[in-house]
Amino acid sequence: MPQTQHAALTEALHARRDDLIALTQDLIRIPTLNPPGENYRDICEYLDRRLRRMGFETQLIRAYGTPGDCDAYPRWNVVSRREGKRPGDCVHFTSHIDVVDVGAGWTVDPFGGLLRDGKIYGRGACDMKGGLAASIVAVEAFLETFPDFAGAIEISGTADEESGGYGGVAYLAEKGFFSPERVQHVIIPEPLQKDRVCLGHRGGWWAEIETFGEIAHGSMPFLGDCAVRHMGAVLDVFEDRLFPAMAARRTDMPVVPEGARSSTMNINSIHGGQPEQQPGSTALPSHCVPDSCRIVIDRRYLVEETRDSVQAEITDLLDGLKRDRPNFDYAMKELNHVIPSMTDRDAPIARTVAAAIESVMGKTAEFVASPGSYDQKHIDRIGKLKNCVAYGPGLLELAHKPDEYVGVDDMMDSAAVMAQSLVSLLLPATINGETN
Repeated sequence: MPQTQHAALTEALHARRDDLIALTQDLIRIPTLNPPGENYRDICEYLDRRLRRMGFETQLIRAYGTPGDCDAYPRWNVVSRREGKRPGDCVHFTSHIDVVDVGAGWTVDPFGGLLRDGKIYGRGACDMKGGLAASIVAVEAFLETFPDFAGAIEISGTADEESGGYGGVAYLAEKGFFSPERVQHVIIPEPLQKDRVCLGHRGGWWAEIETFGEIAHGSMPFLGDCAVRHMGAVLDVFEDRLFPAMAARRTDMPVVPEGARSSTMNINSIHGGQPEQQPGSTALPSHCVPDSCRIVIDRRYLVEETRDSVQAEITDLLDGLKRDRPNFDYAMKELNHVIPSMTDRDAPIARTVAAAIESVMGKTAEFVASPGSYDQKHIDRIGKLKNCVAYGPGLLELAHKPDEYVGVDDMMDSAAVMAQSLVSLLLPATINGETN
């Protein structure tokens, strides 16, 4: 790109710094909590107004019938498109609009959008409203500088990524919004750090395991059979055999942080016996041996593993207990399943973003993979579009934490990388500096 045009793009970005801050704050101040899925329509209408001012054609799309969708909490998405002056590729920026529960430990208003010391605080600041705002500002600066671009640009704000993305990107992919005929390049502004290109993510297998017993009077537990004790045996065998086996496995995926280079499993919840008393209740528990105990497991697996091997490993351990432990019985059901997804580091979008990082920041981009899944899984498996990466501002370690924040300088640098990527993908060689 000639120096005069590079300077013009840089100036257009810098002129939008205050607007980038205000946009991020506005997005944070719309509390799109999931669950249950609050204020999705509000944030989609906000984005709709903003994108229409930029000359985009927009659609508000409700994902009818998807998990959680109901009249009280409809699953709304916004998809926008702006056509260029002539045919060419389409670049799509897709960001999720939902945020997780606030949790305890905040020292600032989680929906206040506080700006302090160059950081914007709030639930979703990092994951991923800062990335959404950066992509919008990047596109605006690009359009001001290069109004005669080729191809098309799309921006979407999507629902429910924090609960699997089935009311968001999965639904849109099923409707053809991420087909290779419509879209050729996808950037997901997840917070993987401004100098990293994320190529994909590990797989996930979620299941519920239930152990059974027999109810009896708590003063005579020998007349019953304690399902919680049976679950204790399950946890013991996991500790003694499953966790060491998982820790010994290593992947060639460039997963960050280092601990996620191995297989992992989280015990997400455990419930046994009587329900907990309601807050404020002074009632005493009754005296019963629990006849059921349930855990939910969150098993993250590597590209070198398979879903069948992951399930079989756990089933073998449970069947061993059923064989060796008196009166032990269990049931297991799959709750959800996501296979690993990886874009080749030589894919056009991966090379383009990496080159933009080097151009903007003067450093070699790091190629990484995410420990947790994100919406790339649906673009890959449902949309059949492989040319997709995650790239955006923010530190992954801050996601879902109290006092979550995103740095303004990081957003500005990321916006510059996104804008430079558009230059490389949507402008002719005579403008972007390449030769045929």
